[in-house]
Amino acid sequence: VSFTSSSELSNSHGPGFAKLNRRDGAGGWSPLDSNKYQWLEIKLEQRTEITAIATQGRYGSSDWVTRYFLMFSDTGHNWRPYRQEDSIGAFSGNSNADSVVMYKLQQPVIAQYVRILPLDWNPNGRIGLRLEAYGCQYKSDVVGFDGSAHLLFRPDPSVTPANRDVLSMNFKTLLNSGTLVHMEERSGHTLTLELFRGKLLLQLRKGRGSSADFHPLVSLGSLLDDQHWHHVSVERVRGLVNFTVDKNTQQFQLPESWSHSEINEISFGGTSAAGLQKSHSRRNFHGCLENVLYNDISVIERAEEKQVSITGNVSFTCTESIDVPVTFASPGSFLALPWVSGGESVSVALQFRTWNKAGLLMTFDLQHNAGTLWLYLSEARVRLQIHKTGRLMTDITAVILNCNNISTFFSFYCISYQINAALVSRRDKKTHTCEHECSPSRCEHGGRCSQSWSTFHCNCSATGYGGATCHSSIYEASCEAYKHKGNTSGFYYIDVDGSGPIKPQLIYCNISDKAWMVIQHNNTELTKLKVSSGINQHLAHFNYSADVEQIQAIITQAEYCEQELSYHCKKSRLLNTPDGAPFSWWVGQSGEAHMYWGGAVPGSQQCACGLQENCVHPEHFCNCDADSKEWCDTHSCPAHITTPNHIRIRQYVDLKEIKPTFMFLCIVAFIPSKFIINAWRCLCFSNSMNQSHLNFRCKNSIRTGQFDSFPRTSLIK
Repeated sequence: VSFTSSSELSNSHGPGFAKLNRRDGAGGWSPLDSNKYQWLEIKLEQRTEITAIATQGRYGSSDWVTRYFLMFSDTGHNWRPYRQEDSIGAFSGNSNADSVVMYKLQQPVIAQYVRILPLDWNPNGRIGLRLEAYGCQYKSDVVGFDGSAHLLFRPDPSVTPANRDVLSMNFKTLLNSGTLVHMEERSGHTLTLELFRGKLLLQLRKGRGSSADFHPLVSLGSLLDDQHWHHVSVERVRGLVNFTVDKNTQQFQLPESWSHSEINEISFGGTSAAGLQKSHSRRNFHGCLENVLYNDISVIERAEEKQVSITGNVSFTCTESIDVPVTFASPGSFLALPWVSGGESVSVALQFRTWNKAGLLMTFDLQHNAGTLWLYLSEARVRLQIHKTGRLMTDITAVILNCNNISTFFSFYCISYQINAALVSRRDKKTHTCEHECSPSRCEHGGRCSQSWSTFHCNCSATGYGGATCHSSIYEASCEAYKHKGNTSGFYYIDVDGSGPIKPQLIYCNISDKAWMVIQHNNTELTKLKVSSGINQHLAHFNYSADVEQIQAIITQAEYCEQELSYHCKKSRLLNTPDGAPFSWWVGQSGEAHMYWGGAVPGSQQCACGLQENCVHPEHFCNCDADSKEWCDTHSCPAHITTPNHIRIRQYVDLKEIKPTFMFLCIVAFIPSKFIINAWRCLCFSNSMNQSHLNFRCKNSIRTGQFDSFPRTSLIK
């Protein structure tokens, strides 16, 4: 382990004395000048899984750091900041010279270099620091590709295919496009993972031959061509896939043809020329892969042992680029370099990426007093101008994506350079990777993210949410809240969980002495049914103005909630009381069947009149069980279900001739669903857990019939 620094106050204040708890020398490191351009760096013996950082001030002094940035690197040139909760945050340092302040990193970092950049220090002293990094050994198997090579791995066909396939690896590159993985299953379908314009695309191709089509499945990540390691994994459990890039995961379903497919071969780093013609990038990967595992098999180890087919020039080392990315951290940042022209021509090449539409890229004076050249961005286009004595001599405008030796990658204002000269002036320059504030998006609830070089913005229009990140709902959580604001009955957007994941819904509020939430369905017209053979069931859908999640949230938060189920019947025994097996039951929201009617006790197999001992025929526990030729009187058959986990009836099964009405009724929610059925043998209601509709099934014993409805006013009490 060795220590280096930006500068030192004296030999006794050098970085060699900066190890934690050292007291020799001046008792720690102090730079020549105490400003924000100083740094202290540790070089570890090898790449290490770093888990914690500890700091001290300079021993026996008034010199300590109170706040700092933490950065990591594999090479000592290309740096990345440590991110806390997806943002670059400063660490709090010391409050005296000798106490140790340790931070356990939430996410361990793999690196060989650690750098501390002091931001604030004791105002009565100087920057003073002692430092220690803690971690574990890290095993790294790497393979390098030059853009024309690839590895071909074939799983052992004698091994029984598992229901779960997992492919994971790390990669890094400076090129923004190239095929990383190409998987082919026995029927010829392929699954391809490729880097395209700095993003990872996972796409499926069905079948073989030139007619086979690629179907993009999902895209993740951004600015992945930054020469830093990125983690990617593809986990398939039958047809369900979890696709992860760094800490972001998307889940999707593969087509049925892939649900039970077997992988025949996997190509890493690219594929054949024929396969590339169907990809977006049309090129193999140029960069490094690390710790490539397929179902716990190390592909790189197999390749080193010649158990994997190798095509082209593959090396088992990772060659680092000599290009160094530089971030200009503020509008006043710049690099000034000495330059003396040695001839009649000059060639300057650079790459940059920026979110800004305007800004100066480069300027210098031409020889022989020919003027001053300005290269800059204006309205997202590159412009080159030459000015001489106040006159515009040359003005060239180019599309931003193609301008001679200039190329763009869209990120914070960054430059890559190769110049054999020393820096004359250096202001507010940071050698670390550019940051992408919108990948993943910091905007919630579908807000659209955009950014400049220093900040990001969320467009929350049409989302129902507001605030800097579209976090706060602009709607009330209940009809009761609208009532307190002085609103009268009408339609209002309700966001029952505020800033939570449930979307706002347009719902009718019936506001009187209390506020009722009314959720309606779309099927109140007469519905005729065809003749049933006694086996098939008829189906009608009831689509509600609120989805299942919102209804469940309403039930959970309600002060009181009930569902009313009323019906009329003739010649239709319902529960077959007192001794028979029930002809009907209903299914609550949790899926259990219940053989009691609303108003009775759960598990009683009775209607309300049976519980109250006022049925028309006392020997039965339900009026319908008398099998009367007359319609049951509506007012003698009201039914209320008040058990919370029974409310939201999903199914109603095996009724004869009935005339039912379903109603959800809560202090904050009123959800009616109304029908009259004439002469039906069986009636079923169900609600699929992942759809916001009520399924209605009937099986009849006569040839014709229709649904009818009650007037709404007759149901509200």
